[in-house]
This record gives sequence, structure tokens and C-alpha cells, in this order.
Amino acid sequence: MREKICGFPYEIQIQGLCYNEFMPDDLTQRILSLPIVSRFVHPPQFYYYRELLSELTKREIKQRYKQSVLGYAWVILNPLLQMLVMAFVFSKILRVANLGVPYPIFLYAGLLPWTLFSNSLMSSVNALVGNGGLLTKIYFPREIFVQSTILAKIVDFFLSSTVFILFMMYYRIPLSIHILWFVPIFLIQNFFTYGLSLVMAAANLFYRDIQYLLGLMLLVWMYLSPVIYPVEMFPDKYRWIFQLNPMAVFINAYRQVILGGSAPNFMSLGIGLVLSLALYVFGYILFKKLEGVFADVV
Repeated sequence: MREKICGFPYEIQIQGLCYNEFMPDDLTQRILSLPIVSRFVHPPQFYYYRELLSELTKREIKQRYKQSVLGYAWVILNPLLQMLVMAFVFSKILRVANLGVPYPIFLYAGLLPWTLFSNSLMSSVNALVGNGGLLTKIYFPREIFVQSTILAKIVDFFLSSTVFILFMMYYRIPLSIHILWFVPIFLIQNFFTYGLSLVMAAANLFYRDIQYLLGLMLLVWMYLSPVIYPVEMFPDKYRWIFQLNPMAVFINAYRQVILGGSAPNFMSLGIGLVLSLALYVFGYILFKKLEGVFADVV
């Protein structure tokens, strides 16, 4: 098989793939020079590096369970076993009040999006540190490392969701047209995750303690989110915490549209959207501002 040769001087080669270093025409340059576009959007860059993003995502998926016996089955078994243990403790021992749906499926509807969020953050925090070799060799948008990590976790999420679908069929949970709200809720959650991941990945490159603090932060955050309990069990005077907690908003919204058969709370979801976009903008600005010195501190 012939080796792929990139066109000099406009293309660079990374892992056998060619990427154009320059914009294709003056029109694209003028569009990208607009402040709002040049700061946050970069469609041509994303297009040019799509193959690299795909390869890094595949690598993330393949390497994780490469030497394990069960392999990709762990993607499904981990949240399933966690759900079974929690369901036994809270439904049989602590006896959570009647929720209108069986507790296992109530729990799973909150545990899956939370697992996606926490796993994405825990993996993204080391996205730059773990790819230090590429950081010091050649330039390409560094956020691709974070994007590939999150995309790999999204694949895990949908694989794990197959068990949730089987639970829905077993318990005969009816679906309504409001299930379509799942898509915008999912997109908003991942905007929030991506913005926070950019901040954590950049911060961890300078202060390696971040990766250890993040685990503790996520543990506390989970218990302040209605993952294992309904909002109604939380004292009234403290429920304002959920309004400022985007993950609480997203988990409640998922349960409303999937299990409750109703539209989400638009006011709460709107707050979650604003917080997610604000965090994304802040995270992206911070990440790009520090990007120039990543190779020096890795």
C-alpha cells in the first residue's frame, strides 16, 4: 500500500492523515474574521480535522478495554450493576416512597445521564496531559482531544441505554410525543459538559491536583443532584440549589419527558441552557487563551 503524501507547504500529516493549515479562500477568511465567529465557531477547522477527531475517538474507545476479558461489555455492566445495588438499597432497605414508576427505572433514568457527565469530565481532565507527545510535536486545535473524549463517552452512553430500553419494555412504560424533547435536553447537557471539560483539561495541565479534586467534587455533586432520589424528598428551603444545578435540571427534564410523558419545565431548562452556554463561552475563551503555552508545561 502506497504511503499517503501530503501537499507541501499547505498540508501537514498526522498519523497518516493530511490536514490543510490554511483557509480555502478569502470569503472564508472574512467570515472567520468576524469577532463572534472567530472566537467560538471555526467550521472549516472542524471540517479539516474531522478525520483526526474520528481517529482519536476510535482510539479512545478501543484502548479503554483492550486487555479486559469482557471488553466492551463493561460499558453496559458498570451502570447496570451500579443501578442494581442502589435500587436494592433504596427500594428495599431505605424504602423510597412511591414514585409513580418502579424505582429501578426511575434510578436508571437519572444514573445514565449522570454517568455520561461524570465519565466525560473524569476522562477529559487528562485529555491534554495524556496526549503530551502530540502537543509538543505539531499544531492542531487542542480542543479536539476533549471533543474525542466526550464523543467516546457518548458512544458508551447509547450502548448503556439499550438496557434502559429493555427495562422500559419490561415495565411497560408508555412513551409520548414529548420523548422528542430528549434531543434538545441531551444537546444542552453536552454543551455544559464540553464547556466544563475545557476548563478542567486546561487547569489540570497547570495544576495536576485538579484531577484528584474532581473525583471528590463529582461525588458531592451527585448527592446534590436528584440522581438517586426525587426532588420531593429534598427539604423545601434547600430546593433552590436544584435551580442553580444544571445537572439537576437535566435529570429532572429527562424523567419528565421519558417517564412522566410531559414536557420539561421550560423555565428550569431555560436557566440550564443559559448556564450551559455561558460556561461554554467562558471555557472556550479560557482554553484558547492558554492554548499557546500548553506545549511548554505538558
